[in-house]
Amino acid sequence: MTDKVVILVTAGKLAEAKRIAKQLIESQIVACVNITPPVQSIYRWQGRIAQEQEVLMIIKSTRELFPDVAAAVRKIHSYKTPEVICLPIVDGTEEYLSWIEDSVKQREAPKPA
Repeated sequence: MTDKVVILVTAGKLAEAKRIAKQLIESQIVACVNITPPVQSIYRWQGRIAQEQEVLMIIKSTRELFPDVAAAVRKIHSYKTPEVICLPIVDGTEEYLSWIEDSVKQREAPKPA
């Protein structure tokens, strides 16, 4: 098991997904964001079944930075309840996992009181 994660986030529009991705990359809390072509999402929302086209962001980062990623997504996402799901990367090539590590900033430790 590694400390690297894949984070899934959906958005209603490609432009919004690109805006979120750019901000996450610029803040160095993620290494990479892949944005898929539109996917068909069918889900229950407010007691009804909804069906919408969305784009899926596949985000690579570290477990330690997930709270920062989730907070950033919630802050700029247009959805009231955005999908932000963190999945562990069980294994991967040493070079790719090292690249993720080198591409993100280390989370600052809390300062002693």
